Amino acid sequence: MAEINEVPFNAPIPGQSLTAELGSRPWQQPAQFTTVEEALDYYIPRLQSDEVSSQLLDVLEMGIPVTTVANSMQIGAVMEGKHSVDVGMLILPVLVELIMLVADSANVKYTSGLEKDTDIRGSLVDLAANQLREKKDKVEEKDKVEEKEEQVKDTADTGGLMSRRMQ
Repeated sequence: MAEINEVPFNAPIPGQSLTAELGSRPWQQPAQFTTVEEALDYYIPRLQSDEVSSQLLDVLEMGIPVTTVANSMQIGAVMEGKHSVDVGMLILPVLVELIMLVADSANVKYTSGLEKDTDIRGSLVDLAANQLREKKDKVEEKDKVEEKEEQVKDTADTGGLMSRRMQ
């Protein structure tokens, strides 16, 4: 049975986010924690709680890298108005270490996201570099062929149809 693609009428209208009153969003207010120490005092008890640590371990067991989890946590806190983006970037390495500590204490295997893996960005860069090399090789080969054709043309120039052949 074929599915009918229905238009979602409960989706936001384009530009709706621009109609909210200025200052009504959490990220438009001053941050709750303004220093790195205050932000870490917010995160450390949360990471030690049983509820958050069990969810965190489940996510890590699924193969999500620690760096991705830590980045998601700090971006979510920025959107909630807990701290600013710059404080989030400063505490990110500490969050990564804390998450790895929680995983190590529970004997959960994880990927840190810091090891040098061949990720999709690396393979795309390699693919683009290979394509660039191939194009360069084709241009150089075409230039060599054109150069040989010019040499042949120069030696075969006899002066016209009715001219005598040079022996």
